[in-house]
Amino acid sequence: MALHMYGWEGNQTDISNLVKPITADRNVNPEELRYYVRTQAGWLNLEYRVGGNIELLKRLLAANYPVIVESVTSLNPGDALGPTDDLWAAHYLLITAYDDSKSEFTVQDSYHGPDLTISYSQLEKDWKPFNNLYIVMYFPQFEEEMKTLLASDWDANLNRQSTLDYTQTIITSDTADAFDWFNYGSNLAYFERYEEAALAYDKAREMGLPLRMFRYQFGPFLAYFHSGRNEDLLALTNYARSVTEMSEEAWLWYGFGLYRSGDYDGALKAWQKADSINPNFFEDQAQKAMQLVQ
Repeated sequence: MALHMYGWEGNQTDISNLVKPITADRNVNPEELRYYVRTQAGWLNLEYRVGGNIELLKRLLAANYPVIVESVTSLNPGDALGPTDDLWAAHYLLITAYDDSKSEFTVQDSYHGPDLTISYSQLEKDWKPFNNLYIVMYFPQFEEEMKTLLASDWDANLNRQSTLDYTQTIITSDTADAFDWFNYGSNLAYFERYEEAALAYDKAREMGLPLRMFRYQFGPFLAYFHSGRNEDLLALTNYARSVTEMSEEAWLWYGFGLYRSGDYDGALKAWQKADSINPNFFEDQAQKAMQLVQ
């Protein structure tokens, strides 16, 4: 929907067919969205950052820039994997307007319909599990304006550092929950502080995460791999594959776990599975992994 505002004439299927062709896993990462825009809608720029807040959203909207945020939704009960399934899932919302008098945003929701409203407080709650990720598109000639609007967050490293500092403060609170610890881990992983990140992810998992968390976020895979915790990597990717069998990311990192344990045949099969799920896997990750054993 956001692309249509900038002259693009395709649809959601066009995007998923290129970056996520398997219908059993339609999760599209922000990196993949940026790749799609830059290669298929080259007249546009796309940036994504973390640590967003209500005031930033309002500032962008006031300057006529709709904002995409990653948020929580609920799956259809028919998609339940069992009686204890929480039906928790990730979903992108396009925010197009705000109303301070009602403390609510107007959103476009590809699942539930156009011109819906959501309160500021509900959005904050639903946005938090994804590190307050936001995505904005703009024409290249307006880059200087975008830099002004984002201020220090224009610099991706400064943005991540300020978000890391914020989440580090939050986890010291008595009210810190699993998502706070998970976000802290993700921000540590960005700076390759993998051992610390792995411990933060441990805490998040101990406190309890949604069933499908690892369908959408893969920081723990990186953290466990790079901190040498291979058994934990294998256990977690096994779990992730059991929840989302057609997740190429889960198969990729399961393969790295097998490779690290010396099972090269198993690793190759896992990477071949990842490649078969998504031949357009971002940055050819599965193909590059297979070169380790071929």
